[in-house]
Order: sequence, then C-alpha cells, then structure tokens
Amino acid sequence: MRKSIVIISLFVYVLSVNAQFMKAKAPVAEKKEHWRILHGDKVPDNYYWMYDFFGKGPDSTKVVDYLKEENSYLDQVMGNTKQFQSDLFSEMKNRIKEKDESVPVFKNGYFYYTRTEDGKQYYKYCRKKGSLNAKEELLLDVDRMAEGHAYYSATGFDMSEDNRYLAYGVDLVSRRQYTIMIKDLQTGQILPDAIENTQGDPCWANDNKTIFYTAKNPVTLLSEKIKRHTMGKDAKTDVLVYEETDKSNYIGVGKSKNNKYIFIVSQATLSAEYRMIDAARPSDTFQVFQARMKDVLYSVTPLADRFLILTNMDEAKNFKLMECPLDKTDTSSWKEVIPVRKEVLLQSVEEFSDFIVINERKDGLVKLRIRSLKDHSEHYLDFGEAAYTANFGANPEYSSTTMRYGYTSLTTPFSTFDYNMVTKVKTLKKQQEVLGGYDPKEYVTERLYAKTKDGMKVPVSLVYKKGFKKDGNAPLLLYGYGSYGLSMDASFTSTRLSLLNRGFVFAIAHIRGGQEMGRLWYEDGKLMKKINTFTDFIDCGEFLVKEKYTGKQHLYAQGGSAGGLLMGAVVNMAPDLWNGIIAQVPFVDVVNTMLDENIPLTTNEFDEWGNPKEKEAYFYMKSYSPYENIENKKYPNMLVTTGLHDSQVQYFEPAKWVAKLREMKTDQNTLLLHTNMEFGHGGASGRFDYLKDVALNFAFLFTLEGITK
Repeated sequence: MRKSIVIISLFVYVLSVNAQFMKAKAPVAEKKEHWRILHGDKVPDNYYWMYDFFGKGPDSTKVVDYLKEENSYLDQVMGNTKQFQSDLFSEMKNRIKEKDESVPVFKNGYFYYTRTEDGKQYYKYCRKKGSLNAKEELLLDVDRMAEGHAYYSATGFDMSEDNRYLAYGVDLVSRRQYTIMIKDLQTGQILPDAIENTQGDPCWANDNKTIFYTAKNPVTLLSEKIKRHTMGKDAKTDVLVYEETDKSNYIGVGKSKNNKYIFIVSQATLSAEYRMIDAARPSDTFQVFQARMKDVLYSVTPLADRFLILTNMDEAKNFKLMECPLDKTDTSSWKEVIPVRKEVLLQSVEEFSDFIVINERKDGLVKLRIRSLKDHSEHYLDFGEAAYTANFGANPEYSSTTMRYGYTSLTTPFSTFDYNMVTKVKTLKKQQEVLGGYDPKEYVTERLYAKTKDGMKVPVSLVYKKGFKKDGNAPLLLYGYGSYGLSMDASFTSTRLSLLNRGFVFAIAHIRGGQEMGRLWYEDGKLMKKINTFTDFIDCGEFLVKEKYTGKQHLYAQGGSAGGLLMGAVVNMAPDLWNGIIAQVPFVDVVNTMLDENIPLTTNEFDEWGNPKEKEAYFYMKSYSPYENIENKKYPNMLVTTGLHDSQVQYFEPAKWVAKLREMKTDQNTLLLHTNMEFGHGGASGRFDYLKDVALNFAFLFTLEGITK
C-alpha cells in the first residue's frame, strides 16, 4: 500500500511539473541521408546538413530557420514563466552595485581603474597621475563605444612606456577576432592604425612606436602568426616575426614584468617553447630560449640576475622550479630551486625585485608561498576556509614589496587584498558588495569526498542555506567541467543566492580532467582515459543521493562547453540519475568536430581528445561522444543553450544533438534549445544582459521543482 502511494504521488508530481510547462508542438528537424565512413566504420548522420558556417553552406537558411523554430518552441513552453524570469532578472540585478569602482592598480607613475555608472552596461577605463587625489583622465568610455552594438568587447589594454598611447582590442561579433586600435591620450584621437583579425593582445616595445601582436587564421581562428607593427604605417605592411607551423600549438606575445624582454610563447597541451628579444630593440630577431622538447612544458620568469623556469622536465609531473643565467638558457644550464613533490602542484610564479610568490595546489586548494630573494626565508598565506579560491591579482610593479591577490569562497564575495611581504600584514582593499542584505553566516559550506568505482576520492564542494534538511528531498544542482586541466574552484556569485534562498543545494564536483588534485588528476581524465571524467561525475551524483543531500527526482546537473560534453555523456550513461540537465554551449559532436581541421580549435586540441584519424582514438572518442550514443530510451528534462557566433563550440553541434534526441528519446520530458542569435561562446557582453540567460536557467529548474516565485 505504501509503495502504491509513493508511485501515485510521483505520478501526480510528474503531471504537475508537465502542466507548469506550456505544451506546444516540438520542431521536427528535416533528415537527410549522410554517412561517415572511416576505419571500416559506417555511421549514419541524418542531421549532418546542419553543419554550416555563417551562411556559407547550401542549407544556411534552413539551419537558421530551424534554430528560430526551436527558439519559438522554447518561448511557448516557457511562456508561463516569463514574469518569473523577469522577476528573477530584477532580483539578481538588484544585488549588483551599479555605481562602482575597481581597486586602483599602480603602474609606471599612474593609478589605473575602471568605474561603472547606474544603468550602464559597460564601464569607464580611467587613470590618475601619481596620486588618487589627482584629476581623473578618462581613457576609454566603453559605455559610449558600445552604443548601437548588440555585442561589444574591449580587451588587452596596453600602455606605451611613455604613457601616451593606449592600444586595445575590440570585438563586435563575439567571435574573438579582435581589431587592435591605438588611442593618442594627449590629443584624444583614435589613430588610423586599425589592425584586424588579431588575438587582441597588443604588446608595446620600449620605443613607444612598435607593437607586437598575434594574428589569427580567419577560418580556423588559430593563433598562427606574430607580427610587428610600426605606428603610423599601414597594417598590411606589418612584419612577420614568427609563424607557428605546428597547428596543435597556441601562440601569444607579451612583455616581462621588469620590462626587459618581449616573449613569444608557443604551447600545446604537452610541450612549450619560448622566444625572446630585448624590449628596447624591437627590430632584433627573436632567439629561442630552449627548443621545444617532446612532452616537456616550461614557462619563463625573468628576474634581475637570472631566469626562473617552471617545468615538468624529467618526469616532474607536478612541476618543479629551476633557474638559469641570463646568458645561458638551454637545459644544460638549468638548476633546481624547488623540487617536484608528489602531493603539491606548482602552478605559477609571480616575480618581484626582492620576492617571488609561488602558486601551489595541495589537497585541491591553492596555497601562496612567499620566498625572499635576499635570505631565502619563506612562509605561506593562510586562508582558513574548507573550500575557496585564491589567486594573484594585478601586480604590474616589479619593484613593489606588496603582493595583491584575490580571494573568494562559496560564501565569501570576491575580495581584493594587498599583502605586505616584509611586514606580513594583509589589508582588505575591497570586497564585492551584495546589495539588499547578505549575511554569509546564513549559509553553510562543506567539503566532501565521493569515492569512485575505481577507488579514487573526488572532492565535492557544497553550499546551502541554514535550515537545510538532509533527508533526500532537497533540490541540488551539481556543476562540473573536468577538461584541459582547468580547476573549478569554489567561488561566490550573488546570482546563486536566488537558488539557495529557494531551498537548492549547489555543489561542484572536482572531477578528473581538471587539475584540482595535481597533474595526474588531469592526465587521468584526458585522451584514452576521458571516460573517468564522466564516471567521476556520475559517482558524485550517486554519492549525494546516497548521503541524502538530495534524491534522484531532485538532482540536477549543469556544465558548459567541455562541461557540456560532460552533460551529454552522463545523460547517455546514467539518464535516470537526473531530473534535469542544463547543457550550455555543449561540445557534443566530438568525432565529427575533431575530424574537421577547418573548425576553430580542432588541431589545437588533438592532445586533449585525440585525433580520430587514428583508429584507436576514433573508436574511443566514438564510445563516449554524446551525439553518437543517443539511444531509444528515456532522457531527463533538458535545457540546451548555444550562440550563433560561437567560436569555441559551433552552434550546429547542439542543434544536431537536440534534433537527434527529439527523434530517439522515448519519454515526454521537456527538451529545449535556446540559440542566442547575437552572441557567442561567452554570452552577452554587458554587465546585466547575461542575467537574462541565468534567469531562464533558474526558471527551468524551479519549474521542475514546482517553485513558482
């Protein structure tokens, strides 16, 4: 009898949820026969026709029409949540301090900062000479510059050594193809030196007239050339100073903090190579610091009298710190400074004239280790929370004895600190203000460890509001990424309060493929071990259900980009574990994308996913690729988002995925696709517009939980 009551209650719950979503007729995508034949494997792909690049293919109009149909369907299904979404948008926007100012950063005689104004989406980029009491110079009014544009991004700000010229990159499409502009701060004029199709990374030489930058391939968007521009000359005559021939490498250019060197960096997943010149001699030929070596990564940090090298050479999986003289930079001259340690990952180094600060990671958490260059004494900064994020802030002044860092946790708003490395005193310069009243004591964080089926312990960070009952009935949103060695550390966002205040638990699964637990954690979740990323996430979900933080009918998952691949994989592998899934700009057509070297980023990422032109890699990728593994079975409720101008994951991947899911799934659960027709991978560029997407995501989750306000 009790079992019957439970079944009836669950049935009523499902009916009530479906009733809250307005019913409409779902789009049915056209099917066209297409076969992929490779390695003796013949695979049908009836939605291959959606494979299109911005109006260049024969079915371009049909693709856009299909995306619009899906958007219209979403609007109908979510129609009765429109007011709720509007209320959520206002609720989240009202927590943001609209008129605000960043903590000033001192560089070369000036304090630089940004400020925002009430009702404005963007910001003003400003400076004051010598003192914060000096008169403000408005360098760029990005609010004004963005007028009339659906999307506007200004980035890569770099000031000439004489403080007169500001170079910066502008993207109007969200395709990450920046045009570099130069502004004369004495006259206020934008110079005619527009440099198109760049990475948006201008780097001034010390002569105040030469700029180095990274040029991109217009089709693949690969960063493949470093060029030298002389102010006042036509960009078409810019000098090629380096061209990368290995398409698996990313390249970039930048100046050292001590202003002595300009470096060209070429790096893939498994190897790196630096080239350098004297920043005062921009016409010199770049010299190789150390030729690239198979499976060896290294980075270079110049000090006054030597170079520091962070490297994994000689099987130093978690990296070690080495040094060499300024005039002898090959590996024969490298000497060990900090040895490799099994339990500690060396991540980066911040240099000062009298100190270095080493960013380390132990037990999944960041530690900042300060070492004196005078007497070699050292100490660590203590952060005092179970789960947090700490990292270097802006530290452009080489001679400073103050190190700026940022700190946040699941309950602590982002905080900027200055730490005096001599007196060991830290000063809070600013903490993100949350309007409307926020008390961190009203929320609880935990750090748990979920045991996987192969015996690993995966960290899980959680936050919830006080009053939460661990009885299996609370809704829980589990977030994951797990790729590229990127660590998803615990951090605060005021938007999440709208979830927590309505009874949700929020959790982050620090799964393999990230680097939270060291380099091996990353290597155990890539290439031919990629499946561990997905099984880790599933094991974390099952652990949270077992421990009664939630139940299957209240468990939700979210991930974007490579995290969207994670979402696609786990719904195929464990569809009954989740009540709902949010897959944002998801990388779900893995094999087909990695077969096409004209698609942006493909060749850069062979070391991450594998090259399907190789038989073993092909069949392994095929075994988990979400699009390839859709079956005739029940799937959870799903909201999928993409952007028409996405440069990282092309919009046709999620479009094909949703179309095939619609064809094959056997349930009546909600499946929605939202395509932003004006933006790309990162969404809207304004301070507030992105909240509309967050409101849609939250409304989707709340509706599934029967939460209506």
